[in-house]
Amino acid sequence: MANASSVARPAVLSDLIPASRVRDVALVLGGAALTGLAAQLSFPLPGSPVPVSGQTFAVVLVGAALGMNRAVLSMAIYLLAGVAGMPWFAEGASGFGGASFGYVIGFVAAAAVVGKLAEHGGDRTALRTVGTMVAGNMVIYAFGLPVLIAVAQVGPAEGLALGVLPFLLGDALKIAVAAGLLPAAWKLAGR
Repeated sequence: MANASSVARPAVLSDLIPASRVRDVALVLGGAALTGLAAQLSFPLPGSPVPVSGQTFAVVLVGAALGMNRAVLSMAIYLLAGVAGMPWFAEGASGFGGASFGYVIGFVAAAAVVGKLAEHGGDRTALRTVGTMVAGNMVIYAFGLPVLIAVAQVGPAEGLALGVLPFLLGDALKIAVAAGLLPAAWKLAGR
């Protein structure tokens, strides 16, 4: 006989929805679509081949809300659909390559990291959420920066100046919003 302490607690926010294959498919496709929509909130950054967009915010939210496996599938669908021609990368772009393509590849890895951290409570408090989101952003930079350096044919210092430094303030603001939203959502859910 199971006692109250052995009842499975939801690992991530989406686990609050009753489990089914339909739920999982809808969440995975919804995460990809959310990222595609957030990518359209973009504008060019003078002097950088990488635009500012809402993609990274969507990626870390999808990772935290869906958990590792569903978030990785979601970002893989986002990536593959964009490569296949769906114009939902930043600035309506699609296809393979370009200075910002490494960041898009990094979305899959970041979703895995953020999702796994969220499964272990990395989104339950503001401080933990900040740590989780910073880790996700660092993964995105780790994949994006080398590709930017190679495509733009610049050195590491110039690569940082073009593809990381101009985005730190915006990413900090996105992280602050997530640090308020995710713990608040858990509180509203009563968990």
